[in-house]
Amino acid sequence: MDSLRRSSFALLFFLLFSSCVSSSAAKFNIPRLRTRPRTIQNEPILMSASESKDYKTFLYTQPLDHFNYRPDSYKTFQQRYLINFKYWDGANTSAPIFVLFGGEESIDYDRDINGFLPENAPHFKALLVYIEHRYYGKSVPFGTKEEAMKNASTLGYCNSAQAIADYAAVLLHIKQKYSAEKCPVIVIGGSYGGMLASWFRLKYPHIALGALASSSPILYFDGVVDPQVGYYTIVTKDFKLKDYLDSLYTDAAQYDEPPKYPVSRVCGAIDGAEGTDTLDKIFAAVVTYMGNTSCYDMEEFGSPTSTYDMFTWQVCTELVFPIGHGHNDTMFPLAPFDLSSFSKTCEGLFGVQPKPHWVTTYYGGQDIKLILHNFASNIIFSNGLRDPYSSGGVLKNISDSVVALNTVNGSHCLDILPAKESDPLWLIMQRKAEVEIIEGWLAKYHADLLEFEDETRARSQELE
Repeated sequence: MDSLRRSSFALLFFLLFSSCVSSSAAKFNIPRLRTRPRTIQNEPILMSASESKDYKTFLYTQPLDHFNYRPDSYKTFQQRYLINFKYWDGANTSAPIFVLFGGEESIDYDRDINGFLPENAPHFKALLVYIEHRYYGKSVPFGTKEEAMKNASTLGYCNSAQAIADYAAVLLHIKQKYSAEKCPVIVIGGSYGGMLASWFRLKYPHIALGALASSSPILYFDGVVDPQVGYYTIVTKDFKLKDYLDSLYTDAAQYDEPPKYPVSRVCGAIDGAEGTDTLDKIFAAVVTYMGNTSCYDMEEFGSPTSTYDMFTWQVCTELVFPIGHGHNDTMFPLAPFDLSSFSKTCEGLFGVQPKPHWVTTYYGGQDIKLILHNFASNIIFSNGLRDPYSSGGVLKNISDSVVALNTVNGSHCLDILPAKESDPLWLIMQRKAEVEIIEGWLAKYHADLLEFEDETRARSQELE
């Protein structure tokens, strides 16, 4: 049986790599920006019934379009958000509101895999809010996912600017509903959700006091960083090819977290494989990461789903990540990013052309240290340097309050995942540093609030 599986894998390996160069340009294969890996064996355990009862589900009537006044812009949809009141000290004490920004998943998934909010809520006596991203989960315009994904006209309302405007509307509604206008808001997100958190702090500083953006490659656009020495260079360094193997290696590298450290396991399998030929070693790596089975699903990483297709739309329009295999710097076949080919693929899928310069036009990115140093504040950019997407992250402090917290051995979004007894000291210290920084933001806010209220009372007394 092993020899039969190996022979089948050999044929597949040959077919994959023999078509590498000819098909690489046309293949849409941008690594996903999700907090956790997609592979089935790594799916999180869902929250228990006793834990989930602490979360109440609400719906907010959200306008379809925040930026136009055409009649069709006033259409609405129901946006889902969750609140956990368990630890909140209440509006009277100006206790903080911690908000998780949903990414390209349902909010149930994002809630279940996030550890930072519930683990720190008792210490901060915080209200916990989780907001689902439009078009994902159950927050779908036009009634059904089929209608929402019908064509570019219905998909056109799915973008990051609309999403963070949604979040602003929901948060203002919550603050008003619970008389929490004086409660400071800390927004948190991982991966794409982390990008949204950092952009929200820049665009809506009157709503969010600060942001924790974990593994957020906000510089991976419009030539801010060199895309050809980015993502796949780090994948290669982590392991020091086509489609399935490409995805397996990137998945392991991006989510190379303790205690299992999949990169080390895969490398150990390669080094310890019986036999000396390359195929033996590659097959050993597949077995180690995917498990020993009689058949491997070659569509494991790329099979279409509504979530996958929706994020493909976003990548094809505004989130244009120029990720490719560069010259002589990765273990992958040469396949540099080609905007022309990428644009043709997107036009074939959706009938639209990408806007590769829009992210830096709308949010910034060029000369980020100079620009953000002058006006931004209270943002934590956390990265694990074994995460390939860290090549597009903010890795150096920009100012005293816009800071980078990096860990050499960290992986994608590891710092905001649930804590484990097996967590290494460097990860514990990274999380501790994040908490201490947020404590500083809140202490300053409450001091400023007290001073402002004293001044207001003094002026009122003068007028009497």
